[in-house]
Amino acid sequence: MPGEISAEAWTRLPEPAAIRALESAAAEAFGVPDAACVVAAPGAQALIQMLPRLLPARRACILGLTYAEHEACWLAGGARVETVDAPERLADADVAVVVNPNNPDGRLLPREALIDLAARLGRGSLVVDEAFMDGEPEAASLAPALPCNAVALRSFGKLYGLAGLRLGFAVASQELAAGIRCALGPWAVSGAAIEIGQRAYADRPWREATIAHLTRDAMRLDALLREAGLSVIGGTPLFRLVASPQAGNWFERLARAGILVRPFPARADWLRFGLPGPEADWQRLEGALRSRRS
Repeated sequence: MPGEISAEAWTRLPEPAAIRALESAAAEAFGVPDAACVVAAPGAQALIQMLPRLLPARRACILGLTYAEHEACWLAGGARVETVDAPERLADADVAVVVNPNNPDGRLLPREALIDLAARLGRGSLVVDEAFMDGEPEAASLAPALPCNAVALRSFGKLYGLAGLRLGFAVASQELAAGIRCALGPWAVSGAAIEIGQRAYADRPWREATIAHLTRDAMRLDALLREAGLSVIGGTPLFRLVASPQAGNWFERLARAGILVRPFPARADWLRFGLPGPEADWQRLEGALRSRRS
């Protein structure tokens, strides 16, 4: 739980010093040496929608299959958008977009590969969506070694389970960071989000223990899914991706049991599973999977 929130968080507009303190805490958690390069925003989605206005592009290339909002936002910004299936096909774009680790299959490009891609883009820009990076090894993130023509996006709500708080961050050059701050305007992040985010990022032991717990839960979920005859083909410590010729039947059966999984119109054989929470949820999922086998 987020804990106690001060009365001032609800009754006063956030002070600039409080926002800077949150960005400093996030910078330390992300391994970014300069807190001026970290910008707090009301969720990573707000940043995804903003970037096409700050990084004009005639052609945007997206490494897919991935989070559909990237394509939608660059199209809305007037760019011609192409989804490609290999990183080397991104190098001639005005803007290249990589979700890392990828949603939904968990594909993780090494930091060195992203640095090389940024160099090959020349005057182009690299956008790396690291919304699910908190569950991965620190060495996987581009944020601590960000090239000058790259921007990394981070999400608070994934690891901390507080999606409704609406808090995310952009890591960028000082020049682009200043442009993002200007575009967001004053008081973009609520006082409650500032207090909770600063407190959470300062608690490294909780973060490490939670990642270890989620990793164990992901292994437990994999075992249940495989026992049900589903092929686990990817994921992160926060979600798992399976393939099955009967994915549509699985989706309907699980929905009737009150369990929502994510289907993919572009891949009718895929389903994405979130990790269950309390033990009762695990038992309900196990029962639904077993009833499908019987």
